[in-house]
Amino acid sequence: MTAIGLILLGILILAASLKPVYSLIALLPSGNLKQYWQALILLIVIFIIGYVGYAAFFWQQLLEDNLADLIVPTIFFFGACFVWMTGTLFHRTAIDLRRMALLEEENITDPLLGIYNRRYLDRRLANEISRAKRYELPLSILMVDIDHFKKVNDTYGHHAGDLVLSYVAELILNVIRDTDIAARYGGEEITIIAPDSTAKSGRELAERLRKNIGSHELVLSSESGEHRSVRVNVSIGVAALDEHTDTAKQLIENADSALYRAKEEGRNRVMTYKAKAR
Repeated sequence: MTAIGLILLGILILAASLKPVYSLIALLPSGNLKQYWQALILLIVIFIIGYVGYAAFFWQQLLEDNLADLIVPTIFFFGACFVWMTGTLFHRTAIDLRRMALLEEENITDPLLGIYNRRYLDRRLANEISRAKRYELPLSILMVDIDHFKKVNDTYGHHAGDLVLSYVAELILNVIRDTDIAARYGGEEITIIAPDSTAKSGRELAERLRKNIGSHELVLSSESGEHRSVRVNVSIGVAALDEHTDTAKQLIENADSALYRAKEEGRNRVMTYKAKAR
């Protein structure tokens, strides 16, 4: 009976292992990896059928409880334990990795705008500057600021201002490349890191952003309940890495200086930083 007990326990353990494997499959995106784990489900079912078939075929022999007859049932039992432990550990590992990824995303993402935050911007910009200097690649950044944003807050309230900010961030993400990085610099200012971009291509990107944002309307509601369609414009300062600029602080200051000029000259425009002659 010991041999039969080991086989029955093995069958139960194999059946129990289906649950963590199913749960793991539910966490995976479509693709080859998911198909491999689905194939494991089929293998587990085949193992269960094999255990049942073995027990049925050798039933009388297993009832005799000979020591030699315990070898295969014991292997079956520990094999089932291995399958269960593997499925369970992979499932728990996947949950932990997913939780860590979510925590990391929350740590580097601005919750309102859905783009990166200042902490990530500072780290990534320093890395991109090091990369550009090491491989002698161009790099430009854009400093985007919403024109007359205070007027939006005063007219429609801070909730409407938040909507405008998230709306502009979404429009920016729709225009920039996958390799570009958009992050909230502070307040209503958004910084875009454009790797492998010269000052000229950075300015072209800025113009596309300015025109795209200015061409869209957003419906806002005032505190009195009045609905109004508004268009927002942005001013953008562009700065590029050059022989006079070799730190993130300088690059940010240059882009901010160009942004200040854009606002001084009437807003809703793009200005590129130009180093003063020495």
